[in-house]
Amino acid sequence: MASRGGVLAAQTLLRCATRSYLSITPMSMSGQLPASCSSSSLVCSSLGRMQRVMGHGAFRSFASAPEQRSGGKSGSGASPMSTKALIIGLMAGAGVLAGTQAFTDTKMKKVTAASQETVGKAAVGGVFELTGVDGKPFSSEQLLGEFALIYFGFTFCPDICPDELEKIALMTDGVEKKTGVKIQPVFISVDPERDTPPKVKAYCAEFHPRLLGLTGTIESVKKVSKLYRVYFSKTGDSGDDYLVDHSIIHYLIDPEGEFVTFYSKAYTADQLTESVVGHMADWKAAHPGEYHPEIKEIAKPEGPQLRAR
Repeated sequence: MASRGGVLAAQTLLRCATRSYLSITPMSMSGQLPASCSSSSLVCSSLGRMQRVMGHGAFRSFASAPEQRSGGKSGSGASPMSTKALIIGLMAGAGVLAGTQAFTDTKMKKVTAASQETVGKAAVGGVFELTGVDGKPFSSEQLLGEFALIYFGFTFCPDICPDELEKIALMTDGVEKKTGVKIQPVFISVDPERDTPPKVKAYCAEFHPRLLGLTGTIESVKKVSKLYRVYFSKTGDSGDDYLVDHSIIHYLIDPEGEFVTFYSKAYTADQLTESVVGHMADWKAAHPGEYHPEIKEIAKPEGPQLRAR
């Protein structure tokens, strides 16, 4: 049997993961899609099951209990942690974390399935009104007629938003090259207090000439975010010096304005391109005389189609 030191090591790892889980649980419990700027979201699903088994009170007590360190004494006089015991404990804890990515992917699919209405349409997306970079009202109905990929972010984002928008720019050009169709990329600001129309216009121009930038009032941004199950929250609020934690998800919308699927940060530009082209090919096959009649056929990518994750 492994020594008590090994058990304590595993408990320490679990407590660290548990505390991370508790720090992001409000987001998950609010019904938002479980993906945000926090890397700790990877442990959310597995520890959620642990919480349900133990009960919320016991689970939180477990997370807040002090860890016993190597060489410390306990009430039972446990000996210092040996190297072998440490390895066993680390392996046990790592086993919990190692399987969370696959479980998270499965959970994402279940969340999408659970958001489906009885008629089979996902309860994601809808009609919205925002403000364009020209300062004029913009309606989601202006996107009808073509596929659109929507991303929520903010212009002061230091790294994640620029990376994701670069990815969108590559996808936009890749889709046009493969199909001859110009998909509409869309950037919606979740920081309307600082992201004015001129600022959003200049920001979007840095990534792609067709990237459509939208902002609005706090109320209108909250409304569209709710429609798309987008989480966002200020962090380190100090006047104008703050960041915004937000979901990192791309939403594909069809020419009729309906939600098709979503893509997480894990997708590369090439994977995004292949998946979007596949959906366009399906749409073209189902609407041959309506969708780009000048194009005879859109070739579907060979091999298995990637699923949203």
